[in-house]
Amino acid sequence: MKPSERLDRIPPYIFAEIDKKIDEAKAKGYDIISLGIGDPDTPTFPHIVKSMHESIDDASTHNYPPYQGTKDFRKACADWMKNRYNADLNSESEVLALIGSKEGIAHVFLAFVDPGDITLVPDPAYPVYRNATVLAGGTPYFMPIGPENNYLPDLDKIPEEIAQKAKIIFLNYPNNPTGAVATLEYFKKVLEFAKKYNILICHDQAYCEMTYDGYVAPSFFELEGAKEHCLEFFSHSKTYNMTGWRIGWVAGGEKLMKSLSVIKNNIDSGAFKAIQNAGIVALKTPKSEIDKLNDIYKRRRDVMVQGLRELGWQIETPKATFYMWLPVPQGMTSVEFVEIMLEKAHLVVPPGTGYGDKGEGFFRIALTVEEDKLNEALQRMKKAGITYNMIKEAV
Repeated sequence: MKPSERLDRIPPYIFAEIDKKIDEAKAKGYDIISLGIGDPDTPTFPHIVKSMHESIDDASTHNYPPYQGTKDFRKACADWMKNRYNADLNSESEVLALIGSKEGIAHVFLAFVDPGDITLVPDPAYPVYRNATVLAGGTPYFMPIGPENNYLPDLDKIPEEIAQKAKIIFLNYPNNPTGAVATLEYFKKVLEFAKKYNILICHDQAYCEMTYDGYVAPSFFELEGAKEHCLEFFSHSKTYNMTGWRIGWVAGGEKLMKSLSVIKNNIDSGAFKAIQNAGIVALKTPKSEIDKLNDIYKRRRDVMVQGLRELGWQIETPKATFYMWLPVPQGMTSVEFVEIMLEKAHLVVPPGTGYGDKGEGFFRIALTVEEDKLNEALQRMKKAGITYNMIKEAV
């Protein structure tokens, strides 16, 4: 049986490929330190786990949930948005539960993109934005982001004929893979652009609470009139160490939510009620607990920033996420450098090209191992002669 031709346009999923690299290296007997995948290494907060145990024992959670999410979960999400952003959202019509934000992000393209439609996708970016466009029959137009534009798409460089045909612009700040941040002032420019061309803004907010050094991530919903032009996708995964639980939500104007609901109602049956109950408890987690978790990542960040600077990398200190986006040494491709890291230092990092063509010349580090492992990773690099100024043939 011949698979769909659209699958030919989908590159291998980078994180699945990383898992293969790890398995192959372990089979060779390597002691691997993986800095590849953004999966928190600390457990879910105990009060969330406790609530999950209690909900599982409650037989009323054992049946199908409402397609849009339970009333209590959606109200908790709306309350969180009000407390965090002073955003007024109707929990009945402007909030929708997701089986993790990745699911909602993938489905939004089916709701709004027809074959031949254009989506505006950053490059580099989380691969799902590009791949879900293709699966929906659309065509991604790549907006390059890099040091030259502070990793923010330059809207003025989007050709008029492309903007006229675009259906969606996808953004993600704080950003994966680059760790870049955006200001509310930049969001204002995006909203004006979207209104001018009748484009839907989709904003991935997976890392909105993972911020440092006084930076606070903004929301489009802090802007007047944004709801009718924007969907924001929120995730419990990184903020509460709940990656495997698969729970999140999307917020936006009622008409937009109705369109996305049609897709979800026909594809999934909603998140397990017990997990939604645990998600409610998670949303009520005191900020002090989130701060403690962020302090862990901040210390890890500082270890790597100092260590990499000693190895020759001239890097700025990231203000958000648990990622570091770094240039590879001159004269090497991203893949060549990643292979050197694996073979010589037994470290796994993803190449920048896994996130798009404009990721060439970069690699990403995820700060999802303990400080002693990060120090060991730096020592392995030093011992192997892996520095920013290294010459490939010398390693």
